[in-house]
Amino acid sequence: MTNFKKLIPLIFITFLSFTASAFHIIGGELYYECLGDDPNNPGYKIYKFTLKIYRDCAGGGQNFDSLPGQTIGTISVFKGNDPTPFIPTINLSAPDIVFIDPDAGNPCLIVPPNICVQEGVYEFEVSLEVIDESYQITYQRCCRNSTITNIYNPDDTGATYTVEITPTGQEECNNSPVFNNFPPVIICVDQPLNFDHSATDVDGDQLVYEFCSPLKGGGLTGPPQSLNGFAPNPDAPPPYENVDFIIPTYTALSPLAGNPIVGIDINSGLITGIPQIQGQFVVGICVNEYRNGELLSTIQRDFQFNVAYCEPTVVAELEGTVENDIYVYQSCEDSTFTFVNESYQSQFIEEYLWVFDVNGTQWTYSDPNIMVTFPGPGNYPGVMVINPGTECTDTALLHVLIAEPIMVDFIFEYDTCVAGPVQFSDVTMIDDAVVAEWYWQFGDGEESYEQHPIHMYQDPGLFNVNLTLTDTLGCQHFVQQSVNWYPVPPLIIIEPSSFVGCPPATISFENLSTPIDETYEIFWDFGDGSISNEISPTYIFESPGLYDINIEITSPIGCFTSREFIEWIFIDSLPVADFDYNPKEGLSNFNATVDFTDQSKFTVGWEWQFGEFESTILQNPTYTFPDTGLQEVQLIATHLYGCQDTITKVLDIEPKITYFLPNAFTPNNDAKNDFFIAGGYFRGIRDFKMNIFNRYGELIFESSDPSNGWNGRKDNLGQMSPNGVYVYIIQFEGPRGQPHEYKGFATLIR
Repeated sequence: MTNFKKLIPLIFITFLSFTASAFHIIGGELYYECLGDDPNNPGYKIYKFTLKIYRDCAGGGQNFDSLPGQTIGTISVFKGNDPTPFIPTINLSAPDIVFIDPDAGNPCLIVPPNICVQEGVYEFEVSLEVIDESYQITYQRCCRNSTITNIYNPDDTGATYTVEITPTGQEECNNSPVFNNFPPVIICVDQPLNFDHSATDVDGDQLVYEFCSPLKGGGLTGPPQSLNGFAPNPDAPPPYENVDFIIPTYTALSPLAGNPIVGIDINSGLITGIPQIQGQFVVGICVNEYRNGELLSTIQRDFQFNVAYCEPTVVAELEGTVENDIYVYQSCEDSTFTFVNESYQSQFIEEYLWVFDVNGTQWTYSDPNIMVTFPGPGNYPGVMVINPGTECTDTALLHVLIAEPIMVDFIFEYDTCVAGPVQFSDVTMIDDAVVAEWYWQFGDGEESYEQHPIHMYQDPGLFNVNLTLTDTLGCQHFVQQSVNWYPVPPLIIIEPSSFVGCPPATISFENLSTPIDETYEIFWDFGDGSISNEISPTYIFESPGLYDINIEITSPIGCFTSREFIEWIFIDSLPVADFDYNPKEGLSNFNATVDFTDQSKFTVGWEWQFGEFESTILQNPTYTFPDTGLQEVQLIATHLYGCQDTITKVLDIEPKITYFLPNAFTPNNDAKNDFFIAGGYFRGIRDFKMNIFNRYGELIFESSDPSNGWNGRKDNLGQMSPNGVYVYIIQFEGPRGQPHEYKGFATLIR
C-alpha cells in the first residue's frame, strides 16, 4: 500500500563527466573455477578466472580496458607474502559487454531516462603450481564517480578486485562461489529494499555473507600504469587499503544507513532495510566459503547503489483528510458521502475497485468517483484499489465515521436566596471517552471548558445557560436551560454622604449591596415618616433629630432581607446669630471705633463683614469705621456641623464739622495771620457763602470756597482797606443739609 503523502517527483541521478582518464567504475568482482590438473605441468592446476567490471556508460567516461583504442587491462598474480608479482602482467582481451537492465525491481516505477550501466566480462586462464602458500590474483583501476555520497574523495579513489586461492583450495581444486544476481541499479528513498544477493557454490560449500569494505586501487597522481596511475601495471601487492567511509554516518557495515538500517542476512545474503538519503553509495559484499569449518575463499563484490526519489507510475489518492495513512471521512448527521478520486498516473490506470464493509456486508463500486449513502451512524471501513490483481496496483484505505446523536443534558444546584455559586453538572448519558470537549456559556459573558463547573454570577438576572459537547469526531451537540439567579445580598451595605447635618440637610444614601438591580423591590424608611423605593435615594431632613434608617430588599422571586441602622443620622439645631456693640450713641467721624460682642447661640465659628471694607473671624472684634454714614455690619455664625445663620445690623456714623473764625487779622505780608479765614473740620459742607461789609455797608469781599480767605483788599485786588472793624455774614449747609450761619466782626489791624 502506498504511503499516502504525495511522493516527491523523481530526481534523476546524473553521472558526471570526468577527465579523459576517468573510468566511472560503479562495481566489479573477480571469481575463479578450477579446471583440473594441467596435463602439461605435473603438480599444476588450471584455473579459469572471470572478472566483471561495471561502468557508468551515461557519463561520457573512458570505456572498458582492452577495447580498441583503450588502455590494455592487466592482471597481476602474487604468491605468498612476496611483494614482487609472481606473474607481473596478464594482458586481458577485450571484454564481452552487456547492458544491465536499470529496472528498479518494481514494474510500476518510472526509471530515469539517462541511466546507463554496462557490464564488461573478462575471462582468462592461468596454470598455477599447487603450493603451501596462497595466490592473490589482482586487478586495479581508477576511478569512481565524484558524486558518491558515503566515502571521502571518491573521484580520486580507485578500486581493487582480488581473489585469494588458499593452499587448501589448491589441494581441493576448489571453485569459488558466484553471485547469482547484480543488485538493482536504482533503489528508492523511503521504500523497502529486499534484494537477494545470494551466491551459488558448485561444490556445495557453506556460504556466509557480510558487508565489507571496498578496496582502494590506482589513482590520478602518477603516470597511467604506475601504482598511483589510473591503470597500474603491474598491480600493487596485498594487503590492500580500505576506502575511507564518512563516519559516523556511514561505515563498511552500514554503507547506506537507513531506518531500519540497511543490512544483509549472513546466511541468505538477503539485503533489507529502508534507505532514507538520496545519493550514490559504494557498498562491499563479501561471501566467505567454508568447507568442514575451514575458509577456502572470499569473493568480494564492490558495487554502487543509486538511491533516488522514485515516482510510482500509479498512486492511489483521494480527496480528503489523511490520518495515519487512512482517508478519514466524518459526518455528524449526513449519511451520504461523495468520494473524489485523485489517483495518478491516470494513463496507467485501467480499473478502479471500491469495497466498503457495511455491517458485515461488502458494498462494491467500480467508477472512479462514487456517492454512497450509508445506513446511519456507525464505522464503515473501506478500500479503493487501482488496477486490482496486476503488478501496477496501489491501494488507498478509507474509514467512514457517522456520529451517533447525543442527547445533551445538565442539572444545576444553588440556594435561590443566597448570593452564592451555582454548581453545574453534565448528566449526558454518554461515555466520557467519546467527548472531546465541554463548552459552557453561562449567559453573563463568562465560559468554562470543565465538565462540571462552578460559576459565580456577579449580577442578578435570568440567564440562558448553554452546554455544547464536542465529540471525538468533531460533532457538536447542544442544550440550553434558564437559571433564575435573584438572591438577596448577603450583607446590606449603605454609604451615606454624611452622618450629621443641619436642617434642611440633604443626604444621599449609596446602596452598595450586591446583587440588586431595578427588578428588586427596595423600601427605605428615613425615620421621620418619609419613605423611598429608589435603589440609592437622596433625602432632605427638615427638622433636627436623631434618625433610624431602615431598608428592606425583596428579590423578583420573593427572597427578602432587611437591615436597620439605629440612630444613624443626626440633624442638629440651627445656630442663632446675634451681637451687640458699644458705643451705641455719639458715633461720628470723630468717634468711629466700635466694640462688637458676639451673642450667638450654638456657634463655633464667626465671620464678620464690615460693609465693603474689611472682614474678620474673631469672636468679639473691635473695628474703626473709615467713613461716615450708615454702615452694615454682618455676622455669619457657623454651627459645629457647618450650618450657618446670619444677622445684619446698621450703625450710623454721623459726619460732623467744626468751624472757627478769628476776631482780627493783620494783612502785613509777614506770613502770619495775613488772611481772615476760618479754621476747623468742614469736610462735607456745601452751598458755602462768605460776605464781608465795611462800616458803610459796602460789600468788599465774597467767596463760595471755604478755603479762600479775605486779604484786606477789596475783592482781594484793590488797595488795602483801612484799619477798623468789618462785618461778616457766613452761611452753608452741613453734610446732612443742616443750615449754619455765622455773623460777627472782623478787626483789620496793620
